Amino acid sequence: MDQKWTQTEQDGYILINNGDGQALGLAAGSKVKILTVDGYAFKDFLGTGELVPYEDWRLSYEERARDLAERLSIEDIAGLMLYSAHQLIPAKGPSAAVFGGTYGGKSFEESGVEPWALTDQQKEFIVKDKVRHVLIMGLESTETAVRWNNQLQALAENSGFGIPANNSSDPRHGAGSTAEYMGVTGEAISKWANGIGLSASFDPLLVREFGEIASAEYRALGITTALSPQIDLATEPRWMRFADTFGEHTQMTIDMTKAYCDGFQTTEDSKTGWGKDSVNTMVKHFPGGGTCEGGRDAHYAYGKYAVYPGGKAKEHIRPFTEGAFALEGRTGKSSAVMPYYTISYGLDQKYGENVGNSYSKYLIQDLLREELGYEGVVCTDWGITHEIGEAEETFAGKCWGVEHLTEAQRHCKALEAGVDQFGGNNDAAPVMEAYRMLCEKYGAEAAEARFKRSACRLLLNIFRTGLFENPYLNLEESLQTVGCPAYIKKGYESQLRSVTLLKNKNRVLPLKEGIKVYIPDRFIKSHLSFMSTPTGDQTVVPAGKQAAAEYFTVVDTPEEADAALCFIESPISAGYDPEDRKAGGSGYVPVTLQYRPYQAVKSRQPSLAGGDPLEQFTDRTYCGKWNRAANEADLDLVEEMRKRMGDKPVITIVALKNPTVMTELEPCSDALIVEYGVSPQAVLDVITGRFTPEGLLPVQMPANMETVENQKEDVAFDMECYRDEEGHTYDFGYGMNFDGVITDERVHRYTVSSGV
Repeated sequence: MDQKWTQTEQDGYILINNGDGQALGLAAGSKVKILTVDGYAFKDFLGTGELVPYEDWRLSYEERARDLAERLSIEDIAGLMLYSAHQLIPAKGPSAAVFGGTYGGKSFEESGVEPWALTDQQKEFIVKDKVRHVLIMGLESTETAVRWNNQLQALAENSGFGIPANNSSDPRHGAGSTAEYMGVTGEAISKWANGIGLSASFDPLLVREFGEIASAEYRALGITTALSPQIDLATEPRWMRFADTFGEHTQMTIDMTKAYCDGFQTTEDSKTGWGKDSVNTMVKHFPGGGTCEGGRDAHYAYGKYAVYPGGKAKEHIRPFTEGAFALEGRTGKSSAVMPYYTISYGLDQKYGENVGNSYSKYLIQDLLREELGYEGVVCTDWGITHEIGEAEETFAGKCWGVEHLTEAQRHCKALEAGVDQFGGNNDAAPVMEAYRMLCEKYGAEAAEARFKRSACRLLLNIFRTGLFENPYLNLEESLQTVGCPAYIKKGYESQLRSVTLLKNKNRVLPLKEGIKVYIPDRFIKSHLSFMSTPTGDQTVVPAGKQAAAEYFTVVDTPEEADAALCFIESPISAGYDPEDRKAGGSGYVPVTLQYRPYQAVKSRQPSLAGGDPLEQFTDRTYCGKWNRAANEADLDLVEEMRKRMGDKPVITIVALKNPTVMTELEPCSDALIVEYGVSPQAVLDVITGRFTPEGLLPVQMPANMETVENQKEDVAFDMECYRDEEGHTYDFGYGMNFDGVITDERVHRYTVSSGV
């Protein structure tokens, strides 16, 4: 039969055109040879000279995954079960001290290598530990991403069975710069509103468009799995991760989830929906992480418990069952699920265990696998098998409920619960030890079958995205895709659409361009960062100050200004204070959503959940305790502007990370805007009327802290909402344009009553 394929030399790899078949990519100088069967080209990964099922791109993804899973050794499968720690590309700068990476034993700065060189650690975990799932955090540029990807894939192709790397990323399209994974990115990717900001549009079609564009940029960077979307119902307003969710409205979250996953996963010209344009989605966090007691987050030991005082556990599962597992598109279901760190307290009525969700046989095997019928990959959150820290607030391992087990025993227990993969683990040794434990407990045949079930699921997601055919990137095509003008424009439009106008007294907005404005600097007291290190006292020059020069004349004093623009953020606080512990207290304090010092007089006591190896008590109540926002000075500057500006307008712009008590701010503000982590230009376009505001509140704004304390962590829309001096109530779905309160069809589509 005539040969149907041709090949061309690319930059570092060979591209094979198979006519009406699948295009293949092969590393330059690869040990993998090409087989010609029926005129088509196939990769001979095994080097046998004969085509085996997993090498045959004409077969179904499922057939190929099953065939390869049967061929793999337990060591190979253990490598597939690992998901690397965060990777910096290149490993340089201050972050390298935390996340690591050397080049020939030297730092990047000392080594003289190109920024796309593989680190010693990356070479080792690909070859020695057989890792094939890599979490990308920092990327210096698109070129760096492309060249690094092609080197990594060449190494994988020439190792073992030629299984390509399935690279992944946390969300990296956010316009803000405060998320931990955004601080070191350098690629020119389009910038969009974040989760709660997308919800402020009340438009699932916008989210679908985001998914399509984001997936195109991901694929151009070599990323084939998105560790997103975050579909937890944000029914607890104090939760640290509130802003990354779609909010607390169940139906909106379901609709946004479907749109997001369909946009990311769908290859339009494919019969199955899967293919070269697809990006796997990993929805998180099962069974819903938004019910943490007192708003304390489970990244830390003090926040390990999720509670259900309203009995609404089933409601929190609906975004999974009716959203992620019931997609409109041909891919059908989200390809992976991540349980949260939390101990979902009291949910396991079958075995009576209170352990982290990934260790719960009831939640993973009985509920997710058997009752809900989910057969995709279940991947733990990062670091759940690692050792805990020395104190409740330490950022360390998160083995909640199984602190007494060894690392290998934790792996074994998670495998027994039904998980397939371990986030943040590069080392195969504990997985192999867990396998031996399973052999002793259930027999070698059962243990091997258990590992091969996971292998099949993990391989399926690699086959579906076309990586076995061509994992290589064309630099020119990637440069034309990532951050192209059309994508940048669409992303910026999403930012504009999210900005929400809450108050516009005497129609002070829009401001006339060219007038004189004063923008005060901010002061933030030292507090514990995401990584639990003190930030130190900070004086912050708002990003809007520099951006405002394009729109206004920025002056040095309020007295010479026509208007004051106060760029601030919602209150910063945590529900645990090491100083309280050192002084003999429990350490537990209230998370406050107001700026001035707050005493929790009417909070819950005793706590619903408690117990920890680091503590001699189980009651985590904070009743009677005080806390204050680290950025209390944000309120000071607004009040000072009110005094010094006299009758001239004060415009307050709040970067909203959590619902906020507006009692203190609103009376001092002629106009009040909330944004959800967008660029200052988007806010200024609204302030000047270049764009008419259309964002709607995707949250409730509490009237006071008493209603925050009275609401139940698992119940949606159960707070009294703030009412301003204009008579407007800051409830879900409220927003203004320059003509008044918005009452378009979006307001009627999603209402408070339809979301509970």
